[in-house]
Amino acid sequence: MSTFKDRENAFENKHAHDAEMNFKADARCNKLLGLWAAELLGKSGDAANSYAREVVISDLEEPGIEDVVRKVAGDLGDKSSPEEIRKKMAELLAVAKDQVMSEV
Repeated sequence: MSTFKDRENAFENKHAHDAEMNFKADARCNKLLGLWAAELLGKSGDAANSYAREVVISDLEEPGIEDVVRKVAGDLGDKSSPEEIRKKMAELLAVAKDQVMSEV
């Protein structure tokens, strides 16, 4: 019986680890998106980093990415469309996953 319990614990630990890595990758993606948007808005340095933090925090409003898309699209106005933002997010998620995995 202990073998089954050990396997169950290992599965639960792996699930928790995977969930944590996904959370970190999503947060990193939002930060990278915020830095990209900040550049389009003409922000740099501390202002760009501050804006990127706002984008990360905006993801806590509701499940999914639409809260982030709404915030960034609203801030960018005519400089980008929601479709372009979603496409950029998909690109940056791959980058964010690579960065998070390289830090492990």
